[in-house]
Amino acid sequence: MAVGHPETVVATELFTTALRGFFTARRGEADAIGAGVVRAVEELESYVLRGGKRVRPTFAWLGWLGAGGDPEGPAALAVARACAALELLHASALIHDDIIDASLTRRGFPAAHVTFAEQHREHHWSGDPVDYGTGTAILVGDLAQAWADDLIRASGLPDRAQARIGPVWSAMRTEVLCGQLLDLTAEASGAEDIASALRVDRFKTASYTVERPLHLGAAIAGADERLISAYRAFGADIGIAFQLRDDLLGVFGDPVVTGKPSGDDLREGKRTVLLATALRRADECDPDGAGFLRAKIGTDIDEAELVTIRRVLVDTGAVDLVEQDIARRTERALAALRTSGADEHAVGRLAAMAVSATQRIH
Repeated sequence: MAVGHPETVVATELFTTALRGFFTARRGEADAIGAGVVRAVEELESYVLRGGKRVRPTFAWLGWLGAGGDPEGPAALAVARACAALELLHASALIHDDIIDASLTRRGFPAAHVTFAEQHREHHWSGDPVDYGTGTAILVGDLAQAWADDLIRASGLPDRAQARIGPVWSAMRTEVLCGQLLDLTAEASGAEDIASALRVDRFKTASYTVERPLHLGAAIAGADERLISAYRAFGADIGIAFQLRDDLLGVFGDPVVTGKPSGDDLREGKRTVLLATALRRADECDPDGAGFLRAKIGTDIDEAELVTIRRVLVDTGAVDLVEQDIARRTERALAALRTSGADEHAVGRLAAMAVSATQRIH
């Protein structure tokens, strides 16, 4: 999701500065507690600052600008700090997600639980390094969420703005956690219906990636319900379309471009809209293909099997149907944005991000 526009780059620098300042202020607290905490906080700081496109803070920032926020005004720094809190919430979700999925890497670096396990080995501590790494990463993920709350409360926003954003922030935290729970349950139960997969996409991805960040920015600015409703409609559709694109890339994308091995979602047993659509279609026109998909999802799929799965996904028409849904949702989202009444410049930036989030990557 491209955020490379010059004005957006300036905002991204504000977010990074806010995060650096927050971690600097917390170092003394960690020192007072103990060396183990210092090491964990240092890893969290590195994790948050070394990568990521700041997509969620950028959506919140643009939501604020679209609702009349002034990037040159006295409130801008406080707003940037509040937006930056989304990166800590995001870090919490990623750290926990990597544990759940047993992922070894994140953004080209070892996942947090892998890093902490290696620290255990380097110090020749007693017990199981993997258990230590997992337990420590869970706690550090919890700490990131707690600190996200702290950062938004200490952002400097006036009391009236804090009161407006409180319910939005609470809803977003609940939705992303429950979305992860829905995802885990769908995998464990072998859910095959499209509705379940879309529900996961809405709450695990769309809510805290686009919809609620925009809502947060609008609430900071004191936007009316018309604009908030338009933002949420735009955010829900673009967030789901973004996840649908990610699902396609997870099966058909170039690992060099996507940064993750092709087919990993299938190996992990992810119950995506793409898979649900393919199973429904294959049951109607390709029973052997349907049986093959059910036998292989959630197993250690080799390259030859991945080629066969891709063929089933294409031949059943599942890929085309998902592409059509992406296009339909993107068009609907852009229509909602155009009639939202948001600042024209912010609308342009949001539309560009929407297209970037949902386009093909060749």
